[in-house]
Amino acid sequence: MIAALGACSSGVKLDEAPVEDRNALATGSGGTAGSGADSRVVTPVSVSGTEIQQPDSMARIVYFDYDSFEVRQDYAATLEANARYLKADSSRRLALEGHTDERGGREYNLALGQKRAEAVRRSLSLLGVSESQMEPVSFGEEKPAEYGFDEASFAKNRRVELTYR
Repeated sequence: MIAALGACSSGVKLDEAPVEDRNALATGSGGTAGSGADSRVVTPVSVSGTEIQQPDSMARIVYFDYDSFEVRQDYAATLEANARYLKADSSRRLALEGHTDERGGREYNLALGQKRAEAVRRSLSLLGVSESQMEPVSFGEEKPAEYGFDEASFAKNRRVELTYR
């Protein structure tokens, strides 16, 4: 790593930036620096976890590559956030709605949509979500997110939507 960074060096020597020693500053009355409160004091902060309690604030769509039902790594954070929410509230239920683009036959697309929904269910299950909270279903090509005959439209239709009930 260091050798790799050294190879990127331009050879230009930059001036050292001055560093202020805050410990050397004179303190005023009350043990604080003359300009305000001591920056070393820690103030407790309460975190309510609203991001866990609000499914509308989370991403709830997982997209797939063409003719694939493999959950891509770039959706790990989406699944982890939804798993945290579901584990925090075991009364919530989630429909995993699998979709496909219009290429392929009706039966094939229904099966592929189901495989996509099942793949997301497995991923959430591995993250600790109870099987009883999830229901995978397939709509195949019947409910497109976008109408169009280009790759951008097809890509938006290859998805699983996480719908809270």
